[in-house]
Amino acid sequence: MKRKRFFIIPVFIPFGGCPEKCVFCDQRGITGEKGLPSVEDVSDTIEAHLSTWKGARPLRSEAAFYGGSFTALPLQTQISFLEAAHKYVLDGRLDCLRVSTRPDRISKEALDLLGRFKVETIELGVQTMSDEALKLSGRGHTRSHTVESVRLLKEMGFEVGLQLMPGLPGDTAESIQETTQEVISLAPDFVRVYPTLVLKGTALDDMYATGRYTPWTLEDMVKVCGQMQRQFNNAGIRVIRFGLQPTISLEASLVAGPYHPAFRDLLV
Repeated sequence: MKRKRFFIIPVFIPFGGCPEKCVFCDQRGITGEKGLPSVEDVSDTIEAHLSTWKGARPLRSEAAFYGGSFTALPLQTQISFLEAAHKYVLDGRLDCLRVSTRPDRISKEALDLLGRFKVETIELGVQTMSDEALKLSGRGHTRSHTVESVRLLKEMGFEVGLQLMPGLPGDTAESIQETTQEVISLAPDFVRVYPTLVLKGTALDDMYATGRYTPWTLEDMVKVCGQMQRQFNNAGIRVIRFGLQPTISLEASLVAGPYHPAFRDLLV
């Protein structure tokens, strides 16, 4: 089957708006970006990617703000970034925008603003539906925030994506199974699944070094993610990513955990 053509331009805002420093997070190491982009950087990034597109127009083209909590940024920063990207929607070179944020930073007011700038897709860093694992990971939100934010997003007509991280501190095969079932009950449009890795300089790195966290083996993570994939497929929920995108900066930051550059290919 011929794959549909979607063209997504990533604009990274590492730690942008994040009120907490999660134990697992090293956005700068993963993305290679050192801080928030300027408005000019946003435009330059979009221009650079648009210049590479060859062939037929994709079914949908978007600019996506990743790597932080977009709706937790200062309001004027949000507006400046949205204006910089939205001009490409107005001139027809992009179809829409998307943002990534936290479940506890969703409100009707925030969504009204995003809708004005043709944001159609919102991805939530849910990570897990286990309140215990969320607490141990320093996420600063609960499963109830996720349930309520997904309800509001769907009510207001946004496409909803949920990002999950099996293998967090306190996670078990049983809690991952429970998370999968709860996520299915929320009926998102798609999910991304990023097995938990230990990265240099994170709190999880210190927890691993002092014996307070044991990373999952690749074999065990492949098994549990294979189960997740089958359940999401059976529920008609797209899994658009399994595992982090392999990059030089990621592999230089990796300390331990179930990493494989083609993780999805291992699932059965």
